[in-house]
Amino acid sequence: MPVQVMQRGDVSRAIQRIAHEIVERNHDLGNVAIVGLQRGGVWIAEQLAAKIIAIDPTLSVSSGALDVSMYRDDLRIRPVVDGAITEISFDVTDMLVVLVDDVLFTGRTVRAALEGLNSFGRPRAVQLAVLVDRGHRELPIRPDFVGKNIPTHAHDEVLVSEDGVIVKAPQ
Repeated sequence: MPVQVMQRGDVSRAIQRIAHEIVERNHDLGNVAIVGLQRGGVWIAEQLAAKIIAIDPTLSVSSGALDVSMYRDDLRIRPVVDGAITEISFDVTDMLVVLVDDVLFTGRTVRAALEGLNSFGRPRAVQLAVLVDRGHRELPIRPDFVGKNIPTHAHDEVLVSEDGVIVKAPQ
């Protein structure tokens, strides 16, 4: 049975809090890019970029989207899905890049994102923001900014949208 663990307001507040944490942790945001991972992280990255600019309208924040499907190490067991597009129209060299995803699970998507990001330059630093950290890491990857830690079973499905977060146990 699906369980809603975050409502629309919870999601909005979590994104607002993450935006404030990014600004507080990074005093020089003049050279920052917010990059959402296709598909689930893009809408969160767009909201984060807008909220960061709302916090300090003098900031210039670059934003983009990264499709990591061709950089994954599990292509044999996870088919590539058409339709996700990489849209990074700037050189990330010497920038602070905040990668954004909806759910952090095994860490494999983030590993692929780090590899894919190198196609656009060499960032000064990379930070990771996720709306949900559900544990079960297979790689040594830890988020810098988390909306909510949600303990799950390895086979649960976590669905994230602006309307909330739902955890579905397998049937």
